[in-house]
Amino acid sequence: MAQSTSTTTTNDLGTREKSGALRVLTFAGAILAFLIGSGFATGQEILQYFTSYGYWGILGTGLLVLVLISYVCVEFLLAGRKHQWDKPSRIFHYYCGRYLGTFFDFFSILFVFLSFTVMVSGAGAVFQEHYGLSKHLGGVALAAVVGVTVWFGLKNLVDVIGKLGPIIVVIAIALGIVGIVRNPGGIGEGNSLLPSLDVVQASTNWFMAGLSYVGFCMLWLAAFLTALGKTTRSTQEAAAGGISGGVVFSLACMIVGLGLLANIEAVAGTEIPMLVLANLVSPLLASVFSVIILAGIYTTAVPLLWTVANRFYDDGTKKFKYLALILAAVGTLIGLVLPFSQMVNLVYVINGYVGVILLALMLVRTITRVVRRQEI
Repeated sequence: MAQSTSTTTTNDLGTREKSGALRVLTFAGAILAFLIGSGFATGQEILQYFTSYGYWGILGTGLLVLVLISYVCVEFLLAGRKHQWDKPSRIFHYYCGRYLGTFFDFFSILFVFLSFTVMVSGAGAVFQEHYGLSKHLGGVALAAVVGVTVWFGLKNLVDVIGKLGPIIVVIAIALGIVGIVRNPGGIGEGNSLLPSLDVVQASTNWFMAGLSYVGFCMLWLAAFLTALGKTTRSTQEAAAGGISGGVVFSLACMIVGLGLLANIEAVAGTEIPMLVLANLVSPLLASVFSVIILAGIYTTAVPLLWTVANRFYDDGTKKFKYLALILAAVGTLIGLVLPFSQMVNLVYVINGYVGVILLALMLVRTITRVVRRQEI
């Protein structure tokens, strides 16, 4: 009898460990899916923030982003788990105080909404540059699918994007590796050619570009991860999910960045550099990857739209659902005005510097907490 009880206990522990590992992977997958979006999946974001600075951009920016994004993800998840705020936007008051917190609360909602318009622009660019169709068709189609998804709320949202995210990142990494392997000498050549090419940069130097990159990612992640943190079962689970998501995403950026650098002459000045890279390998691969890019845009657009609607109404209510549809329609109109590369450079870079202020305030609070040996 004792042996049977012991065996049962061991099996239960094994089941819980497997369940915990799967949950960590799901949280990490949700982070990846949220961050890849149109900028990462198309390569435009990587081109502007990493590849355009050559070796320093890929290694320096990459390592800076790895450390800071991992820190930010863990902090938001743990704070959400600890405090269980009724509104995820309370995270800004927690780190910034009453007045600055209110500013970041409303500013982040504006930025998140503008980021949704970038997703619409990215979908339109894929339809136009790869399929030869109207960008309006691509933008409207994305907004419609995203609006329907958000209608069903956060629980279904996490299940969907948590599974799609890792798949898209793995394929993007594979494509980056193929780009390197096909032309390994191109990395050095590309680094030398960069000054003579017309490649849009996110900032005047790689360090500021890295800070700006983390800054705009933070404004995306804050409310979403705070809400997600409420569903974690332990601090270990939250921390593991945050670190895993941050590290894998940053390494993916570095690998894709190297792949683009190895083929910089072909991708410089294009709207969808990853499709150009895929087409160098095989036109069929480019067609398959175009679908993957659209999936990546979708996985980021969904939580962006959800975050804005949830700021004003509770998830699942009729007002929440109708507001989500209205925002999707307005975002479509805005997102189809400017070319995709200009949208990325305008919306992400400017707002990224505002996000750096939030990062600084978070670091100050974390250091103070550690010195005083307080819990989060």
